[in-house]
Amino acid sequence: MLQQRLPNQTRSMETTKVFSTDKLEKATDNYNKSRVIGQGGYGVVYKGILLDNRVVVIKKSKIGDQSQIEQFINEVIVLTQINHRNVVKLLGCCLEIEVPLLVYEFITNGTLSDHLHDKSQCSLLSWDKHLRIASETAGALAYLHYEASMPIIHRDVKTANILLDDNHIAKVSDFGASRLVPLDQTQLTTLVQGTLGYLEPEYFHTSHLTERSDVYSFGVVLAELLTGKKVISLDRPESERNLATYFVSTVKEDRLVEVLDDNIHNGSNIEELKKVANVAKRCLSVKGDDRPTMKKLAVELDGLRVQGKQVGKEANLNTEKSEYLLSASTHSLSIDVGVGYSSTSSTIDSMGNQALKSTDDGR
Repeated sequence: MLQQRLPNQTRSMETTKVFSTDKLEKATDNYNKSRVIGQGGYGVVYKGILLDNRVVVIKKSKIGDQSQIEQFINEVIVLTQINHRNVVKLLGCCLEIEVPLLVYEFITNGTLSDHLHDKSQCSLLSWDKHLRIASETAGALAYLHYEASMPIIHRDVKTANILLDDNHIAKVSDFGASRLVPLDQTQLTTLVQGTLGYLEPEYFHTSHLTERSDVYSFGVVLAELLTGKKVISLDRPESERNLATYFVSTVKEDRLVEVLDDNIHNGSNIEELKKVANVAKRCLSVKGDDRPTMKKLAVELDGLRVQGKQVGKEANLNTEKSEYLLSASTHSLSIDVGVGYSSTSSTIDSMGNQALKSTDDGR
């Protein structure tokens, strides 16, 4: 059925491949445990090497339901039409066995979660990179919500699902994976979609996820970027265990500085950090309708990035100018100290003359 439909999807045919079971078994050394790079509610993730030496990620679902094969095919077609620089590419799939297999590009530099919480890596990401990653992630989610041929709700936005390449460019992964799992109303209440700490409060009452659910989860990601803290920690005092609620209270009480990550807070960027913190606070509104859309967030964060760059350039220009003037003044004085004052010396500029005049007057 998938092969019949793909020829009608021109873009899909350019990027999608239907892999055979044999090829994927060879790529993963027969799904060897040593090739497992992740696992969760959806299934197991393997690192694979294809015959052409391309490194890929192969996701094997835990749940297979032949009655929902039509739904799965529709989803694959939608995913193959996604083309965004900040979304991990789906390269192909395999339907020869009972559970669906998806093949994605392999992203080299691990997850954002690793970079934030691994002590050996956390200092590698400057605040500028933090803000760029936030902006890129917002842009990718806005694309999924509003520009994909069919709106896609990620359903599990978290730092572990934001991958980084060699240049620390963000790549959103695992989007729409839960759509591959057939769900009815009963299952919605028993099968949790998303990750504890990132889930909006409303979900526990309605068991219904929307685009604004992704916005809430993204707000938690922003809080994590700003603080470097894990979203849930039993090691913290009870009032601080849930990062989202704790973060909102610190922003409301103007205590943001107390929770900021030392690696990004350098004293001069506090106003920018406060602006991003307020964006996060709006994302973390209890009611979904009070949260901004991902489209607005993408524009706002991109605007903050541009402002930050301009401020940075101006600061650099001022620093360079000060250094130049200081250098010129010092240079002029050093010449005169060494060779004696001469009003006709061509090596002494007007600034040097003025500096010496002030010195002589002082004597």
